[in-house]
Amino acid sequence: MASGYVIAVIGGKGGVGKSQFAANLAFAYAAENRQKVLLLDFDQKAAGDQTLITGIKSKKSVKDLSEFNGSIDPKSINMFVGMHKAGVHFVGMPTDPNEADAVDPEGLGKVLKAVPNLYQLTIIDCGSELNGLALKALEFSTLITLVVTPDVLAANQTKRIYSDLITMLFPKEMIQIVMNQFQKGHPVTPDVVGRQIGKPVFAPIPKDDQGCTRALSSSAPLFVLAKNSPMSQGITDFVRKLQQKNVLASLAKLKKPEGVEKKSDASSATSKPGGKSPWLDLKSRIHKALVEEMDMKKQDDNDPKAKIILREKTKKLVVELLGKEDTKAILKNRDDMNQIVKEILDEALGLGPLEDMLADKSISEIMVVGPNKIFYEQSGKVKMSDVVFTNDRQVLNVIERIVAPIGRRIDEKTPYVDARLSDGSRVHAIIPPCALQGGTITIRKFPENRLTYKDLVAFGSMSMNMADFLRISVEAHRNIVVSGGTGSGKTTLINLLGGFIPANERIITCEDAAELDFPQDHVVSLETKPPSLEGDGAVDIRCLVKQTLRMRPDRIVVGECRGGETLDMLQAMNTGHDGSMTTTHSNSPRECMSRLETLVQYAGAGISPKAIKEMIASAVHMVIQQSRLEDGSRKVMNITEIQGMQGEVITLQDVFVFKQEGMNKQGKIVGKFMATGFIPKFIETLEKKGYKVPRGLFKND
Repeated sequence: MASGYVIAVIGGKGGVGKSQFAANLAFAYAAENRQKVLLLDFDQKAAGDQTLITGIKSKKSVKDLSEFNGSIDPKSINMFVGMHKAGVHFVGMPTDPNEADAVDPEGLGKVLKAVPNLYQLTIIDCGSELNGLALKALEFSTLITLVVTPDVLAANQTKRIYSDLITMLFPKEMIQIVMNQFQKGHPVTPDVVGRQIGKPVFAPIPKDDQGCTRALSSSAPLFVLAKNSPMSQGITDFVRKLQQKNVLASLAKLKKPEGVEKKSDASSATSKPGGKSPWLDLKSRIHKALVEEMDMKKQDDNDPKAKIILREKTKKLVVELLGKEDTKAILKNRDDMNQIVKEILDEALGLGPLEDMLADKSISEIMVVGPNKIFYEQSGKVKMSDVVFTNDRQVLNVIERIVAPIGRRIDEKTPYVDARLSDGSRVHAIIPPCALQGGTITIRKFPENRLTYKDLVAFGSMSMNMADFLRISVEAHRNIVVSGGTGSGKTTLINLLGGFIPANERIITCEDAAELDFPQDHVVSLETKPPSLEGDGAVDIRCLVKQTLRMRPDRIVVGECRGGETLDMLQAMNTGHDGSMTTTHSNSPRECMSRLETLVQYAGAGISPKAIKEMIASAVHMVIQQSRLEDGSRKVMNITEIQGMQGEVITLQDVFVFKQEGMNKQGKIVGKFMATGFIPKFIETLEKKGYKVPRGLFKND
């Protein structure tokens, strides 16, 4: 027989009718396909419910099945299953709670590997939580159905489970939402539930309280008693939808995670791949002993030699402390010993599990969500790391270790901080009580080598004609706003533009956390300052922009305009500081104009909307729109000139655009950079001054 499929049924919370759905689904599928279906009860909390719902008594329980050492074949499986004449075979959970808790997930893993060769479909009732047994079922599943009711609380709990499954790298297509007890006219519609969970409802199952009550009292599935009842019809429609769209066959081809474990469970989380919590317990004990034996604060000294000496001294002590522990069961070989010593040293003296990621040049961003979840961006895609922190305290230690050298602080009074690493990488951290899952760290890594326009052309972020035009624009003292979403590459682009500024000009930069790194010698870098412990002495971007005007700048570069400083920036652009640059968050050049207008109003100067538009139209010469596309690539989508005002509207004219044409088989976006044919006004002015600008820049090949 061809390999069959496995459907796991999970309830967002208890009481959503998940067991009823699983049982009736088995009978509906058997009836529609005239094939035998296996129903397994993995719900340890509701031990024995499926026996009452189906009316089938299995010969042996799933506990016996998990302890069976023989091979699973058509003959041996018959020793366990109870059979119904409708074609459903069933193995139930022991009714004794102690026996139910003793079911071995690993033993059932061997069974789940074999049953798709015996049955076209296996349905598993997984309960309402992601315990070891449920996770083992999910590992072998083709489809995961999350059962929810038209109830905001149930939807919220289902959203939590859905989020956990995505975190464990189960493909989104593999997870489908089934809305049980659906009623027409009910205020909580499938659309409402879908929006709350973040995934559309795949199938609604009509409410049928009367039929379900009658079925339970008869110890028979509703589908057998009343095939035409509303709920039975809903489940039949679900089965037909799966078949018509060939859902199971297409899902079977998806790559699924292997050996999953719920990383949000701190007791089972580990930084040793495939390891158990004793690994973390051992690390915790060694950390405590280290703190008692030596003063770890001495490492604040910036002397590299002192750091090397401290690391060697600490390493020697860690090895001594491990020698006093009984580690035979945990550390199997020399590699394990080296690994745990490295992890303890990294956490005690460095940035813990982040050290290896910071050293990996292919990783561009690191995102820590509490001690048990670390994500990273590699080649434009976000992935989950299999290394974790030992506990919350270690995350807080790392945050303190980052912020202390640059004179910043983080505590309950101000539970967030912007900082930078020694290599210039940008760091944002936020801690409890604002961060509910524990300390959260986001690190935007600084490239080891400064990117040039040639790199961006090679990456496909812009064309060579666009790069040449941008160089001409910067040298011609155009005021430029780089616009884009978070992580779209605005800072990288403004760094590139800064590299085009002639070396004989004085540049002053203003930022929250210094990231800009221009190659010129005459650069003055200014950075904001948080308030003191007493709550005063804060220096914001607006204050810094005002100071720059007294410092004889040729160019002012503001890292990002996000408030009242926008007014000061526009005034500077309008008063002899041509060639200034800044970035702002928006999704298109037109939206950028509206965004600047809104930000100017933050200054509270009471300027009329028309006056603000006139100021923007005369101050800003160009907008460069940068976007991060679906495939993770960053591209310059528009280079747009601002031509002035026409009535109440700021007029814009695209000079270059990116035209998307589709996606290739590798999931990469295909398109080309196009010149619109429009020649900007300032080009003629430049030519009158003697510059020779090749008109071929504005033509397409």
